[in-house]
Amino acid sequence: MADGPAASTATADVSPHADFEQVGAVADAVLYEGYLLYPYRRSSAKNRVRWQFGVLFPRDWVEADGPVTPTVSGSADSWYQRTECLARIRRPDATVRVRLRYLQMQRKQVQETGPEGGNRDVPSLRTADGTVHLTFDEAVPREAEVTLRLDERAHHGTTVPVGAPGGTDVEPLPGDAGRVVRVREELRGSVTVTAERLAPDLVRLQVRTTHTGLAPAPRTARDEALSGAFIATHTLIGGDGVEFVSLIDPPAALRDQVRACRNEFTFPVLGGVSSLGGDPPTARVLLSAPIILPDHPQVAPESPGDLHDAAEIDEILTLRTMLLTDEEKREARATDPRAAAILDRVDTMPPEVFARLHGAVRSLTPARPAAPPGEHPAAPPGERPAWWQEGGDDGPAPATDTVLVDGVPLGGGSRVRLSPRARGADAQDMFLAGRTAEVAAVFHDVDGSVHLAVTLDDDPASELHTWYGRFHYFRPDELEPLEPAREPAPSDTPAAEA
Repeated sequence: MADGPAASTATADVSPHADFEQVGAVADAVLYEGYLLYPYRRSSAKNRVRWQFGVLFPRDWVEADGPVTPTVSGSADSWYQRTECLARIRRPDATVRVRLRYLQMQRKQVQETGPEGGNRDVPSLRTADGTVHLTFDEAVPREAEVTLRLDERAHHGTTVPVGAPGGTDVEPLPGDAGRVVRVREELRGSVTVTAERLAPDLVRLQVRTTHTGLAPAPRTARDEALSGAFIATHTLIGGDGVEFVSLIDPPAALRDQVRACRNEFTFPVLGGVSSLGGDPPTARVLLSAPIILPDHPQVAPESPGDLHDAAEIDEILTLRTMLLTDEEKREARATDPRAAAILDRVDTMPPEVFARLHGAVRSLTPARPAAPPGEHPAAPPGERPAWWQEGGDDGPAPATDTVLVDGVPLGGGSRVRLSPRARGADAQDMFLAGRTAEVAAVFHDVDGSVHLAVTLDDDPASELHTWYGRFHYFRPDELEPLEPAREPAPSDTPAAEA
């Protein structure tokens, strides 16, 4: 996926539906992320876990072992999504339109017709014409729309039910060999859209999508529970007379309002093209996705078609598809029509099209002088360092930040004892329990969690690891400070000051 241009100008009379079309390819990449990567085959063990992003289950099932922990992306299962963003109002009659998009799972079962006319479930069936039919889980794309007028009643919001009906479809196979039965469970949910007026021309929008259906038994396996889940859930937000502010690169005057926005299990970015020349960044449409994207994302123009990866790695996936054996290709074609389309496209791809997948230079910038070892490259005078460098923003600084553990501030140079959690810890970390280490840095993840990078005291290569930046990472609750909490000095007390 490539970053899109932010300097184009959209005309004022473009409809929200046209705006949605501008991000259609990216939204489809989100919808089918991991659905049929290069393409999936039923027999490939590593390809059997397919539904990983934006999956909403019934609350009772997903919280059977405790409440879910909100993150800014939807790689963890949840029962809701919450999007908050800022919108500038350009007309008194402004409205907001929200389009919810998701997949509904469809169980595809192949059945063979027996000598006496009965049908029995089989994993696969080859008909007389040589076509192979496989039992496999498919997905059906679904959409729903909600409209909210941004008048004085907008803070009350509007809630609409969303979902998809259950049903069963039966497809007879040629020659009375059998049939394919597709079964869908009913999906039920709701979308609530509200608007909080922050200024005469500014509102904070909130879009909350909730699964409201009945929960399966608490210990139902995830693969079974998926039949009643919203999958790859994401929203497109547009409207008439509104423009959206970037939450990644907000104007200075709105940074506090942006920080107050809470996004849970989703990550909103500007879509389409900028309507004000990109300074400050705004757009007429917002994509709130369960994966982290940049503002104005675009599918690379060199990409010849969907590979269901939602990233710019088409060359690797195309090469991997070319290496499939004839038998693997037959199996993939029988898995899903989208898999067959991938194979057809790769098999007939002209050499000049394949050559374009090798890469493209999007921009050229002057190279900066190399920095001394251990230091970040200096920005030219008057230029702010890049956001990922120390001092590049007002956020965390790994080399100097500290985190409080048992009353002791831990940061670079602190001594600790490792105590990995009994549940959920990496298997290799368990072997380090009880060892002592030195903290190298404190890292704040984009989902709000904190990890401390450490080097082992008894590792003879610790200095080399520090030079390379290769550390072990632990959560604060997995570390025990070896230095006691500092007692307040007499000069720190009010009595001493007096």
